[in-house]
Amino acid sequence: MKFRRRPRFESNVFLPPLSGPGPSFPKRGHRKKRRAGRFFRIAAFASLPVILIAALYLVFRSSGPAIEIERSEVPPENPALAAPAGPGPKTVEDIILPGETLSEILEDRGLSRAEIEVLVRQVKPVFNLAKIVSGRTMKMTFDPSGKLRSIDYPLDENQYLLVTRTGAGYLAEKKSYPFEVRTAYVSGAIDEHLYGAVLAQGEEAGLAIKMEQIFGWDVDFYAGLRTGDAFRVLVEKKYLDGRFQRYGDILAAEFWNDGRRVEAFRYEYEEAGTKRSGYFHADGRSLRKEFLKSPLQSYRITSRFTSSRLHPIRKVYRAHYGVDYAAPVGTSVFATADGKVEEAGWKGGAGRMIRLSHKSGYETIYMHLSTILVRTGQKVEGGQRIGKVGSSGESTGPHLDYRIKRFGTYLNPLSAKFMPVEPLPSKWMADYQKRAAVLQTALEAPITALKSLAR
Repeated sequence: MKFRRRPRFESNVFLPPLSGPGPSFPKRGHRKKRRAGRFFRIAAFASLPVILIAALYLVFRSSGPAIEIERSEVPPENPALAAPAGPGPKTVEDIILPGETLSEILEDRGLSRAEIEVLVRQVKPVFNLAKIVSGRTMKMTFDPSGKLRSIDYPLDENQYLLVTRTGAGYLAEKKSYPFEVRTAYVSGAIDEHLYGAVLAQGEEAGLAIKMEQIFGWDVDFYAGLRTGDAFRVLVEKKYLDGRFQRYGDILAAEFWNDGRRVEAFRYEYEEAGTKRSGYFHADGRSLRKEFLKSPLQSYRITSRFTSSRLHPIRKVYRAHYGVDYAAPVGTSVFATADGKVEEAGWKGGAGRMIRLSHKSGYETIYMHLSTILVRTGQKVEGGQRIGKVGSSGESTGPHLDYRIKRFGTYLNPLSAKFMPVEPLPSKWMADYQKRAAVLQTALEAPITALKSLAR
């Protein structure tokens, strides 16, 4: 489609294509060129105000005193506006990689080895920077010249290390996070597992882990849950700058499992000059038992305690005096009771194995591990992580073979009954029962009771 060249005198006229239909426009004759005199008339009219102002200025300058403006009346020049501000301090954050050292991190940021050695030496009385942990985030601030001004490193859930540069070197101090603690009420019902029920309430998996640690002595959360089981808890939530950071202590909780109700109230007390805390029933009995229900938090039972089982590798029938829990390689394995490590290492067909001794003649055995996290002679607590699931030794896949013995005789881990640990000391019972009554009311009427707890 061709278009005509637009004539210079028709700059705003629509030009239809040379061929084909086009919009209907009335025919217009060529416009005459405007005379130049009209332009000058308009320019002269527009310049009249300028000429008038100039004339007035000349009149006042010649007939009257000069108008002077004192320097003090002129606002002083703002130096900040006169020139753009220079660059300020720069803050960067680095996630510490596995095997990475502080020297590597700071050298990448331009610090010399001599500067790093001075830093590490001056901070060491407060914290050894050679022991930074991978996965944590280190925050560093530098001045415009590239010199290090400060380091912010998290030590644990409640404290962080703050290192600041001073005239004489570096000042290091441990500081507590300024958390705002709020008490929250959470309840839910089990459909498939506890984690799903907690997430369905808009909470995080950390709350489910805390509940398992409290009720794990009475409830098997992976083999013993039933659809319709329910829970309700009062839990502390920690906020920093208005943002949720993590869960604090569960103050009170109830769990219904297969028609059975289990309650737990947290209580702090003192014993032999040491502050202690624990979870107790309403009558003061501890929720802790001699042994946890399971050494894993996530598993599938693939083989049970039996006097005759076809060995998957040797292909002969023999007794299997333990329970096989299938789980991915690396799954945490927990000690099921307080005890002492009697063996920790390779044990033939058992692969990497840990054997713990406990009071009252009990022993527990953890077989086919991929990693051992304890050493012989070490004391451990119930619920402490001691190893990781693997497939070492005579094994056809990743799993944990868990066994319990008492005075040399094997017990079925799934059916053995264990006694609770010692109850709350009697001298604290009266105070505890008052506290438990308040927490029980808060569970039953959370909206009203939470206001009273916050006071």
